[in-house]
Amino acid sequence: MDASLSVSLSPAPLVPPLSPLEARVLGSLIEKQSSTPDLYPLTLNSLIAACNQRSNRDPVLSVAAPEVEAALAGLRSRKLATVFAGAEARVAKHKHTLDLVFPLEPVARALLAELLLRGPQTGAALRANAARLCEMPDAAEIERLLNELAGRPAGGLVHLLPRQPGQKEARWAQRLAEETATTEGATTPLTVALALPPEVEQRFSALEGEVAALRAELATLRRALGES
Repeated sequence: MDASLSVSLSPAPLVPPLSPLEARVLGSLIEKQSSTPDLYPLTLNSLIAACNQRSNRDPVLSVAAPEVEAALAGLRSRKLATVFAGAEARVAKHKHTLDLVFPLEPVARALLAELLLRGPQTGAALRANAARLCEMPDAAEIERLLNELAGRPAGGLVHLLPRQPGQKEARWAQRLAEETATTEGATTPLTVALALPPEVEQRFSALEGEVAALRAELATLRRALGES
């Protein structure tokens, strides 16, 4: 198959699509399941570090707990993530449930994770980058898997982008999330527009109230100490 030929799009797999940060969180969970299985499922702090790490990411982000918690809530609402509470778990841990929604073999799942984490890539780049997550087959099998992912009747998970001027090969892109715009050789920082779930908004409001109360108590204590 000529890589410059685009695969006709099947229906979108998710409507509306995931946000860029939801894609980063999902990709990070899939990645860490394979790359650091002893630490998986992930604590919130480990997941934040995974989202912000500088290696194997494009673009590089700097996000904090509130953004990641909101992204997790969004993924849970799509049945793509869940909170893991084992018998010995001292803190909440998070795991993806991608296979419940989109059952995939390990190689296909690794390819999708790389597209979620790094954005559009050629088949050769995908094969090289995903090799850290599982053993990769030959290039012909990678192409077959990508075309299979693209042609799913229920909604293609990837698609082949038109070949751009100056590019030798066309690139594959994921279809679960909105793509972050990038220019050749540079990345555009991701701007996260938060639409927090009601439970997170309530938590923030409660915390703000507690902080205000503590400040009032501190002011009262300082006045009392000044008068004594």
